[in-house]
Amino acid sequence: MTITTEKSKEIVLAFYERYNARDVEGAVSYLGETYMQHNPWVTDGPEGFRRFVTFLRDNFPDGRNEVKRVIAEHDIVCLHVHSRRVPGETGRAIMDVFRVDERGKIVEHWDVIQAIPDNIYPPVNDNGYF
Repeated sequence: MTITTEKSKEIVLAFYERYNARDVEGAVSYLGETYMQHNPWVTDGPEGFRRFVTFLRDNFPDGRNEVKRVIAEHDIVCLHVHSRRVPGETGRAIMDVFRVDERGKIVEHWDVIQAIPDNIYPPVNDNGYF
């Protein structure tokens, strides 16, 4: 049985809500046992993700991520995110890519992270990051 695009989006957004709230166990409950992490600073498996979210919760308790866009096709869901570890910082622009298996578990994650500069140099357009 293949998973639908809408169901994949629903699962990833529910997972991200728990992650954003720093609800470690709530977020981990959405992961498959074979969760593969392509971010080189996070180890594979639910335990690696658990350590990562615990680190964020303990070191950046006021950090939040705002989902700007959701793009999905079948089992792949992409989130375009504005991430701030502390209130008021410019933060980071992130593209998170998730793969959801046929059981409805997130089993793979990729991300691309771009720091948003404090405009040391003025931008040459007004398009912004989002």
